[in-house]
Amino acid sequence: MALAAALLGALLLSAAPAPGVPAASSFPIGDRIYPMLGQAGLDVRHYDLDLTVARPGTLELRGEVTLTLAATRPLAAVALDYLGPAVQEVRWNGAAQAFTLDRAAGKLRVVPPAPLRPSETARLSVRYAGLAVQTPDLSLLTGWQAVPGAGGVGGANYSLSEPVGTRGFMPVNDHPSDPATFTVRITVPAGYTAAASGLETGVVSGPAGHTFTFEQAVPIPAYALAIHINRFVRVDSAPVPVGVGGAAVVRRDYFPAGLPPRVAESVRAPYRRTGEMLEVLAGWFGPFPFAAHGSAIVESPVPALETATLNTMPVRSSSERVLVHETAHQWFGDRVVLADWSDVWLSEGFATYAELLWAQAQGQDGGEVAAGWYARLQGRPTRPLAATSAEELFDQTAYLRGALALHALRTEVGDVAFRGWLRSYVAVFSGQPASTAGLLALTRRELGVRAEATLRLWAESLTLPPLSAPPS
Repeated sequence: MALAAALLGALLLSAAPAPGVPAASSFPIGDRIYPMLGQAGLDVRHYDLDLTVARPGTLELRGEVTLTLAATRPLAAVALDYLGPAVQEVRWNGAAQAFTLDRAAGKLRVVPPAPLRPSETARLSVRYAGLAVQTPDLSLLTGWQAVPGAGGVGGANYSLSEPVGTRGFMPVNDHPSDPATFTVRITVPAGYTAAASGLETGVVSGPAGHTFTFEQAVPIPAYALAIHINRFVRVDSAPVPVGVGGAAVVRRDYFPAGLPPRVAESVRAPYRRTGEMLEVLAGWFGPFPFAAHGSAIVESPVPALETATLNTMPVRSSSERVLVHETAHQWFGDRVVLADWSDVWLSEGFATYAELLWAQAQGQDGGEVAAGWYARLQGRPTRPLAATSAEELFDQTAYLRGALALHALRTEVGDVAFRGWLRSYVAVFSGQPASTAGLLALTRRELGVRAEATLRLWAESLTLPPLSAPPS
C-alpha cells in the first residue's frame, strides 16, 4: 500500500499540463451512474494493445496502445479515461503530441493539430510504464489484478474490470456504449501462457519471453476485455457449430497448472459442458456472436465475470449455473451493449434467466425456478429495474426481478413468440446500445400493447408485481 501511494504521488506531480496544451473539457457521455466517464462524440473503432509483463504476480507492466478514432461530431480535443502507469509518450498520426494527464479527473487529454471531424479517422498512440492503478468499485478493487506466487515465485495477472476498471491499465473510452475491436499482444516470461479475448493468431519467442497475439474482430465494451497471464494448462475441445452463419465456435479453456489432481478434476467438470450450453442458449438467443468461447480459471476470491469470449471464472465459482450465466452474457452485455449503466438489468436479468432456460433443458421445472426467485424477493426491498446508484447495479432486483420480468413476458406470449422476441432483440441491438426504453419499444412492435404492458409493469412498478399478474 505504501509503495502504491508513493507512486501515485509521483504521478500526480508528473501530470502537470504540458506547455502549449490548452485546458479541454472532458465532454463526458453523461452516464446516470458514472456521469464523468467516456467522451461524447468519440467513437473508438479499434484498440491495438501491446503489453509486457516481466514480473507476473505484480502490478508492474509496460504498454503501448494505438487507438483508431472516429467522431460523431467535431472534436477539438480527445479526453480518454486513464488512471494507469506514467505516460511516456503520445503520438497523433505518428507525430509526437503534447498531452495533459489529469489524475483527479482520471483523464488523458490530447488536443490534436486540427479538430477530429466525422468524416475522418485518426490514430492516437500512448506509451506508458509503471504500476497499474486499481479502481475501488463497490466492494472490489477492479482493473488489473495481481496474484503473487508462493514465496514470490510464479504469480499471475488478469483483468477484472466491470464496471470501470480498464482505465487503470490502459487509456480507453471507458463506457459500454462505445464498443470496439481489439488486437492484443502480450509478452510474458518463458514458462507462462497469456490468454485474451478473441482468437489466438500467433505465438512468437524472443529475448523477453513469449509474445501471444489475439484478434477480437467483433466489437466489445472495454470492461469485457479478457487478459490472463499464468502457468496455464490449456484444454481445447471440439468446435461448436452455433456461430453466425453456422460457423464453428472455437473452444478453449485455461486451468491453473498448480491445482492438485483431485481439485483439478472437480474444477474442470462443468467446463466440459460448455458446448452443450452454447447449443441450448443459441437455440433461444440466436447464433453465438463471437468466433471463440471458453473460460480462464483464477485462484482468487473474486466474482465470476463475462469477459468476452473467455469467461473469468474463480475456482470457487466453477459450477454449471455460474458458467451458464456468464456464457449468456456473451450475448447480453458483451454483444448487446448498454447505453447507460443504469440499465444493467438488461445484462444481469437476461443472464439470470438463461439459468432457468438451462435448468429446463436438464428436465427441471422452470416455473419452480421462477417461484424460488420470487420467494427470495418477497418481503425484501425492491425497486424499478433502472438503477439510480452504483450500489443498486448488482443487487437482487437487477438479477432476480429482471429475470422474473422476462418470465412474466414469456408466460404472457408463449414460448414461440418469446423465442422470436429474444432473437429480434439480439439482432436489432447488436448494432446499437440497448436501453429499457428501446426494449419496451421493440416489445410493442414485436408482441403488441398487452405484452409491452406486462414488461413495463415489472420494469417500472415501485412494488414487486404479483408473479402471474395480468397487465393493467
